[in-house]
Amino acid sequence: REGRYQVLPNNNLQIHQVTKADEGVYRCEASVEARGEIDFVDIAVVVNVPPVLSVAQQSFNATADYQESVTFTCITSGSPDPVVTWHRKMQQLEPSEQYVLNRLEGGRSMLTIRNIRQGDGGTYTCKATNKAGSQERELFLKVFVQPHITQLKNVTAVEGSAAMISCVADGEPLPDISWRRASDGQTFVDGDKSQDGRFEVRGRHGKSVLTISGVRLTDLGRFDCEAQSRIGGHQKSMFLDIEYIPKFLTNHTIYYSWEGNPVNISCDVMSNPPATMLWRRERFTISAEGTANTRVHSAAGKSVLEVTPMSDRDFGRYNCTARNNIGVRYQEFILAQADVPSNPYSVRLSAVSQRLATVTFMKPDSHGGVPISYYLVQYKEVGSQDWRDVKSHSVQTTVVLTGLEPNTTYEVRVAAVNGKGQGEFSHTETFQTLPIREPSPPAVHGQRGMGKAYRLGLVKQDDGGMPIVEYIVKYKTDKEEQWMTKLVPGANDFAMLQPLQWNTRYEVEITARNVKGLSEPTFYQFFMPQKPDITAESLFSGLGLGAVVGLGLGALLLLLVLVDVSCFFLRHCGLLMCITRTLCSKKTATSGKGKEIEEGKAAYLKLPLKEENGKESLKPDTIEIKVHSDNSIHTKPDDSKA
Repeated sequence: REGRYQVLPNNNLQIHQVTKADEGVYRCEASVEARGEIDFVDIAVVVNVPPVLSVAQQSFNATADYQESVTFTCITSGSPDPVVTWHRKMQQLEPSEQYVLNRLEGGRSMLTIRNIRQGDGGTYTCKATNKAGSQERELFLKVFVQPHITQLKNVTAVEGSAAMISCVADGEPLPDISWRRASDGQTFVDGDKSQDGRFEVRGRHGKSVLTISGVRLTDLGRFDCEAQSRIGGHQKSMFLDIEYIPKFLTNHTIYYSWEGNPVNISCDVMSNPPATMLWRRERFTISAEGTANTRVHSAAGKSVLEVTPMSDRDFGRYNCTARNNIGVRYQEFILAQADVPSNPYSVRLSAVSQRLATVTFMKPDSHGGVPISYYLVQYKEVGSQDWRDVKSHSVQTTVVLTGLEPNTTYEVRVAAVNGKGQGEFSHTETFQTLPIREPSPPAVHGQRGMGKAYRLGLVKQDDGGMPIVEYIVKYKTDKEEQWMTKLVPGANDFAMLQPLQWNTRYEVEITARNVKGLSEPTFYQFFMPQKPDITAESLFSGLGLGAVVGLGLGALLLLLVLVDVSCFFLRHCGLLMCITRTLCSKKTATSGKGKEIEEGKAAYLKLPLKEENGKESLKPDTIEIKVHSDNSIHTKPDDSKA
């Protein structure tokens, strides 16, 4: 230390390599020893130290648009205390809603950046300055940004051409972009190419282009662009619209009609943009207003030409022209004269019985250009001239003839009918109905009835050509020899057997009879169960719901009557009391005309009156009621009221 201090020839003190420790008060003394005089002066030395700046963390990360904040901290020292300022892009930052500046003890200075956005990323400078100098330190803020698609538009392409769909997205870091076809969910990423080579994706620096070569109508629809990074993702959709030349939707180009019958010729077109449609006849355009026998009806994608042929000149070729800005197409229609159908063939008879026969046949080879409406089946007895008509149901090729006579020979023929008229008849076929015979055995099914009864269901089979007159039902137990017989009218569909024995097996023999005779018998067996216990539960279980409800109502009514009678005698109130008083009042009104009292046959009943509060009156006023043998009632006031 002694080497750092030097007294100069002029008595100045020079301090080398000054440090903060050299700061203080120095005293310079001067003395004259001969006179004993001493003098001094104090000199204060202040040492200025240049700023020293340090940062605890130099790099920061944040995500934009999430209301995040970041705080930078600088630690400074120096003498005098340095002034700390913050700078960005050569501009000093001032306190604001976004920037908050704080200085704490210990030389700590802080800058807080609030509500970080994408533009806040970059380098920030902390600068410390005092008289001795200045020092700077840089801090870096890395701002991550969610992917965001900034450009994606709907695209319209022409069928057969190429479509290019562009998707642009930004974000930090830059996102990867992929495509998804909504129709089938297929995904395409950068560098992908579809199997047919029509779809290809190329992209770089946040932009991706999906190219579709040879666009088809099936490519029409939504495509999704998705931008994805480790921060997040963003998706948007676009629509690929495809324009194409008009396409005709039907191959039905031949129509049939006849003079006076209107027909609609329909021209159905699919196109984008919509097509305008015109009708031509022999190079002449048919106006929208039509002519004397033509009219045009238009709708979206459809134009109908209504033609009413009046002569042979109206039959022939008609042309439909469809046009849009992509192109034009033509379709030719032919209006031909309709004819009646040709004759059906292969007429066959089946399921022939005494009263019925089923006719089947094959459709005619030609319907005459107009759909067949129905088939006409005619039949008659051989030798008769009167044909009877039966129409088919719609266009079914099976017709059932009913009401035939047994053992009779018939002729049958078939013709087809369309809008133009009736076609020729088929070849005439002959058949004979079956003669009358005994009926077939009836079918039987049974179920237990109520109590000691059994219900036997009868299902009629073939009646042999004549109505069933009756069913002969014989039944007996399996231990008896003698049969019991029950005759059931032929119109019935069941027979009730009763009374029967409990816990017994029965044998039944049923025969059907018509005027021709008896059928073969049908045999049936059933078993009657043991006699049930007679309990309240079983009794009511045997009754129907209506019977149980009726019994309940009857019991309730009886109870109400008993209560009313009790009230009449004990409380002098109730419905019976009201009826009695009403009759008494009526008899009182008529008793003034004469007193016709039959001696020895009247009884008197004294009834006490009631006050308004309902309590019995103790007054002697009473009413006499005379009950005569003819059940008539006469009342007379008590003598005290006279």
